[in-house]
Amino acid sequence: MMEVAGPWMEVFEGSEMTEASGGAETLLGSSTLTLAPLVADSPSVRRSLPIRITLNRAKGTESFSSSVPAIPNPFPELCSPSKSPVLISSLPPPATNKHLIKVYGEDSHSRSVWVSRAATAREVCHMLVQTAHCSDQENWALLELHPTLGLERCLEDHEVVLEVQATWSLKGDTRFVFCKNYAKYEFFRKPMLFFPECMISDSADVSKGMTSSELIKNLLKSGTCPEIQGFLQVKESSRKAWKKVYFFLRRSGLYCSTKGSSKEPRHLQYVADLDDLNVYTVVNSRKLYGAPADFTFCIKPFRNPIRTQDLKILCAENEQIRTCWTSAFRLFKYGKQLQCNYQLSKSAPRSLEGTKLPDDKSKSEASLVAMDFSGKAGGRVIENPTEAQSAEREEGQAWRRREALRCSLPNVNSGARPSSIHKTQPWFHGGVSRKETQRLIEKQGLVDGMFLIRESQQHAQCFVLSLCYKLKTKHYLVIPCEDGGRKYFTMDDGLTLFIDLLQLVEFHQINKGILPVCLKHPCVCVAL
Repeated sequence: MMEVAGPWMEVFEGSEMTEASGGAETLLGSSTLTLAPLVADSPSVRRSLPIRITLNRAKGTESFSSSVPAIPNPFPELCSPSKSPVLISSLPPPATNKHLIKVYGEDSHSRSVWVSRAATAREVCHMLVQTAHCSDQENWALLELHPTLGLERCLEDHEVVLEVQATWSLKGDTRFVFCKNYAKYEFFRKPMLFFPECMISDSADVSKGMTSSELIKNLLKSGTCPEIQGFLQVKESSRKAWKKVYFFLRRSGLYCSTKGSSKEPRHLQYVADLDDLNVYTVVNSRKLYGAPADFTFCIKPFRNPIRTQDLKILCAENEQIRTCWTSAFRLFKYGKQLQCNYQLSKSAPRSLEGTKLPDDKSKSEASLVAMDFSGKAGGRVIENPTEAQSAEREEGQAWRRREALRCSLPNVNSGARPSSIHKTQPWFHGGVSRKETQRLIEKQGLVDGMFLIRESQQHAQCFVLSLCYKLKTKHYLVIPCEDGGRKYFTMDDGLTLFIDLLQLVEFHQINKGILPVCLKHPCVCVAL
């Protein structure tokens, strides 16, 4: 219904008019719109003037809502949310609960990936393995790195990535790094290497006829950890000097003794709650914090952004002591969850291969056995360790004779296998320094058999094989030499010769030679 009164008045349906004293009209409904001329009719030319319409809304009435339909967008495919130049096809569907995170590779290049709100570190690593086309799917980890403070830690497989990112400071340079970590669960495989007897607390129950090694194995299988004790150098944020203090790590928390190594309750001082902290490895601690040694770690509350005043920095005497403390912190905090993560990490690759391996052996170790092919009935497995070592020495001595014979054949093309083939291998790291080499191996896990080859900075045309053994990094010089007019490489003064570095690595993956352990895990840097 529409009523026209006079030349300019329009009353829409739903309006309510009432006459007040003096005949004035008052608008009572918010849906009423009245237009009336401000001046009387005049035969002169009318001109449009701005008109200010004031609506008197009564209390409790609803706001004005137009019934005019919205004009549809004729080109929706050219528009994107928030006027962003990014095409809609590159964004996740609005119905999915996805969030964007940035992950860096070890070459400082980054990749942005969409993850769900509840995505764990294991799931993000699996996604990056598929995206980066990694050759293997095992032993990858997500690292939380704080470059300015020199802190880094490996996220546990079950940790939610977005919850960890929410604790970061907006102004900081914290980042996620995708890298290898072979030692994430190594303490389950070799507990005595990570928990020496001298660091196990006297309060551990060893009175039931169990040795310390059996006690540690039983505790780890149940997802618990023995109590740890020992001296550590400590630095408070308000002090520049370091002080040697005796610490105790128990299920109830971290304590320090105020009187030497006394563990009497009156001498114990409470330091931190394990459920409310994270443990980080400190990089370049001598320069950043004036640490007395390089084996430094720190603990901080995980609910707050990292600040220097919140850090409690501790320094150990050697790598084994530091690894023992950091492993014990993880076990006491997460307990049975780490045992479940370890079982999942073992079951994931086996489901692809369909093989069952012993708990203390990796897939590469179990696939290499000593064999004897001298009999007529075929090969046999050498089970006697002494006989196996003798066969290994004979194989090493025969290697040079076989290669010399092969290279002397007339149909062998000397250029078929160039000497620069090592540059394409993942274990070759070019001219990286000795200090950076140790840092790379420490970050990817101090496990026996981890190795890389680099160019020597002190000897021209020489290379260095860096190998991890018993939580220490050893370096072996690879020297070029000539024999019969051909160029070879050797590590034992010419006793065993190799035509290139690839052959050297392949040989020592099966035979120890002069090395304390076979080459097992290449230290690689993935590019995202």
